[in-house]
Amino acid sequence: MKLDDERKHQQLDDFFGTPKTQSANSNGGTLGDTLIHDVTPLKKLRLLPKILSRRERYVVIALLTVMAVALLAVPVTSYYHFTLSQPAYGGTFSEAVLGEPRLVNPLLAFNNDADRDLTALIYSGLLRYDEKGKLVPDLAKSYEVSGDGLAYTVYLKENAKWHDNVPVTADDVLFTIATAQNPEYASPQRVSWQGVEISRVNDHAVMFKLKNKYAQFLNALTIGIIPKHLWQDVTPSSFTLSELNIKPIGSGPYRFDKFIKDRLGRIVSYELKAYQGYYDGPPYIERIVFRFYDSETAMIAAYNANEVQGLSFVSAQNLDAVRFQSRIALKSIALPRYFALFFNQNQSKIVSDKNVRVAMSYATDKQMLVDTILNGKGVAAHSPMVAGGLDITTPTTLYVYDKEQAQQTLATAGWANPDKDGILTKGKDRLALTLTTSTWPELVQVAQLLKDTYRTVGIDITVRSLPIAQLQQAIKERDYQMLLFGEIISIDPDPFSLWHSSQKREPGLNLALYDNPTADALLEAARQTLNPLERAKKYEDFQNTVIQDAPAVFLYSPSYLYPQPRHIKGMDTTIIATPANRFDTVTKWYIETQRDLR
Repeated sequence: MKLDDERKHQQLDDFFGTPKTQSANSNGGTLGDTLIHDVTPLKKLRLLPKILSRRERYVVIALLTVMAVALLAVPVTSYYHFTLSQPAYGGTFSEAVLGEPRLVNPLLAFNNDADRDLTALIYSGLLRYDEKGKLVPDLAKSYEVSGDGLAYTVYLKENAKWHDNVPVTADDVLFTIATAQNPEYASPQRVSWQGVEISRVNDHAVMFKLKNKYAQFLNALTIGIIPKHLWQDVTPSSFTLSELNIKPIGSGPYRFDKFIKDRLGRIVSYELKAYQGYYDGPPYIERIVFRFYDSETAMIAAYNANEVQGLSFVSAQNLDAVRFQSRIALKSIALPRYFALFFNQNQSKIVSDKNVRVAMSYATDKQMLVDTILNGKGVAAHSPMVAGGLDITTPTTLYVYDKEQAQQTLATAGWANPDKDGILTKGKDRLALTLTTSTWPELVQVAQLLKDTYRTVGIDITVRSLPIAQLQQAIKERDYQMLLFGEIISIDPDPFSLWHSSQKREPGLNLALYDNPTADALLEAARQTLNPLERAKKYEDFQNTVIQDAPAVFLYSPSYLYPQPRHIKGMDTTIIATPANRFDTVTKWYIETQRDLR
């Protein structure tokens, strides 16, 4: 023990440079002077661990670590304090889409989701919707509306170019609208442009003239513009056959790059690249890849197998089937649409009785449908005017679920059950109806739930589910007693084509064959009322008129569920006019980031 103490004391003396003896040397100095000079600071540090206990060493190490972290933190915190994270260019994402591209052309894309999605990215309209559903300039720089509301002058951005670098001019706009108006081209957009005159003001300005005021005309200016120099020599008979429908050239933020076909010649993937010459600056995300599938189930399976990073949509019923949900940000977006049960009074004597229609309205548990079919991701619908760009108040009459009221209404109208078999009769008529809908699983389930519900009040329902092609033919011919179907009314609604009596026959979409002079007059007046508050009041009166007549049972309005890859930022859209409009703000989306000075 004495020896260890002496050794430690020696180490302390060596560390602090303390001499043990002081003997003279030849230079007149002392031995202690020599020892002090020989023990350098580096040697002292090497001796430090030997003279400290284990606990003391841990304390020193901890203190040194804190000092090091503090020193590193100064530049790091300064960097983050004086800089901001900003979107950067680059990145790729892939998305599963239902269907297959056939006509990537804004004048032809209508019922095909794949065509509409691609068209929204490749082509530009004069106007577009922002994240809140408001119309903002796109190809247009600005626009003016005449005092009488009949003339609209639109000024184009001078730096707009097609993807082949040819400038966009007023001639392209004139050509696009003339083509849409020409019946030989059979464009579904034709109905929106009937009676509209367009003229060239100069190279970068056009004027639209209307015969009558039309409050929702600006919505029509979202139509994609096509390049005259590429399409002008394509004849009407070749319009749908042109290669430009598959390899399009537009003026939008993304340009066509390539596609891949399978051995049967079907397009299975389609790639777009950011257009560097885009007039508002190139989008941040460099590449978008679409992969196509024939069903929602196949889309989800592809996502679960890591074939794609996101989905163009998912129904509430299938949301639980989506794996790796931590990888996606589920966007619940308002879409002004509703599903309803439309009565065809021309096909059924029974539904021509208003009491039956009202009873069925009371017998419908709409909230149950929202909870069961939509898993709560939607709202019950009570009116043909669902939430959109106009502030329309709640209807004065609501058919809230009331089974007893439904039974009483039928009994008052003379429907009874003398045979005690559960189905009501009236004279020789049995309360039996056929409900027609599509084979889409969601609507099949809704139809079955309605069948079960209506049977509890004595109504016998037979469900007829048709493939989409057959259903479209049945709708065209109005071949149904009751039709379970959905309608989209746009953000700034114009329900004219859905409810005006002039639209009872194809191509009109008055599926209930509704005919009421008061409702017609309100629809006509609302179209010509430019003041949004006054227009909303007319639509409130219209909805109350419709609900009193009960030509349909309004069921629910589902949210649009968009499972976007979580690594994509900048998507904050709250309402869209159509599913393809989710891309209206795509230029704000980004994957990569960088830090810039504040």
